[in-house]
Amino acid sequence: MQVPDATIVLDRAQLRDVTLDDEDLMREILAALIDDTSRQMPFVESAIRAEDSQKCMRLAHYSKGACANVGANAAAAVLKRIEREAAGHEFPECRVSLANLASEIERLRFEASAIQAAPRA
Repeated sequence: MQVPDATIVLDRAQLRDVTLDDEDLMREILAALIDDTSRQMPFVESAIRAEDSQKCMRLAHYSKGACANVGANAAAAVLKRIEREAAGHEFPECRVSLANLASEIERLRFEASAIQAAPRA
């Protein structure tokens, strides 16, 4: 199995594959992913503050899978790191990683905005 390149914000080839190259669907999926991941972040932050490793791991795992499925590699890598840090009760590191996740979501938002609307006939 090929390991995704964590430096890639958005693997467009994977996204095209998942959406059968439907640009409207690409935009819709990315918008939903960004919205869902953004809504999960305060819950992850709360789990980190409470030092609840199980909850933090579960939340990070959920979002990591969603990101990885559509090619949001950099965000998925940060979420994997949060999951690993929470498992090790490394909560100060989790806080840093959560801040990195916010940056990755903004980078993903920028990439998503670059997917142009297809011309209508």
